Amino acid sequence: MTAGEMNGAGGSVVRRILLGSQLRRLRESRGITREAAGYSIRASESKISRMELGRVSFKARDIEDLLTLYGVTEETERGALLGLAREANLAGWWHSFGDVLPGWFQTYIGLEAAASLLRVYEVQFVHGLLQTEEYAQAVVARGMPGASQADIDRRVALRVERQKVLVSERAPHFHVILDEAALRRPYGDRAVMRGQLKHLIDVSEHPGVTLQVMPFSFGGHAGESGSFTMLSFPESDLSDVVYLEQLTGALYLDKREEVAQYGAVMEKLAKDSPDPAESRDLLRGLLQLS
Repeated sequence: MTAGEMNGAGGSVVRRILLGSQLRRLRESRGITREAAGYSIRASESKISRMELGRVSFKARDIEDLLTLYGVTEETERGALLGLAREANLAGWWHSFGDVLPGWFQTYIGLEAAASLLRVYEVQFVHGLLQTEEYAQAVVARGMPGASQADIDRRVALRVERQKVLVSERAPHFHVILDEAALRRPYGDRAVMRGQLKHLIDVSEHPGVTLQVMPFSFGGHAGESGSFTMLSFPESDLSDVVYLEQLTGALYLDKREEVAQYGAVMEKLAKDSPDPAESRDLLRGLLQLS
């Protein structure tokens, strides 16, 4: 998988969301219910909802029928939206990991690959994009007791493949704030943790990465609600998305007021945490203690 292919696949998810939002705007502007829209394409109201959220692929016939229902008859506009549907149906590289990849996480990987800016606060462990292979093995094994080694290896391979986004031609800027708890909680043996700390020190020197550590010494801080990820995209008509991972699923927030609250928390965390150079020193200190 080349960097260009990775970005193209990620872009398909963004296009799916863009097309879904345009279909929703068209439907609402005509005062048509989801139920009526679903009836027109021989589908349920929930299918229309999933289409408008960009959670499913699109059939050209369904898009054509919906555009007709919504009164979009001009060929140029219809052609542009149908072209967007074709691009949105491109399969991402991660589909080959479908045997170990939850459906709700596929959307996130596509968004991650298409983002121009990733802002992350992580408290439980080192973020997946920054994990060494050995550390990832320990994290996956801990989280999947009883899993076969083959399944663990597949999940780790997926994590390593994801990391290529940081060195792709259109790599996003990655701003990550790690709570000190994530650095002190051991995964694997001493050698694994030392290797992970060394990797973080190296990665923190990368021009596309801003890495800060929120130290225990600060006390209570703005990240009290837990880990989150904010994704921003180069497309001006696609709003920022906040991703919140849960045990059996995930939430994707895009309401402006909700996103703004998380943005404020991220800004406060960044202000209160040591700057990248000081955070690197903190990592070196932890390495000496490990």
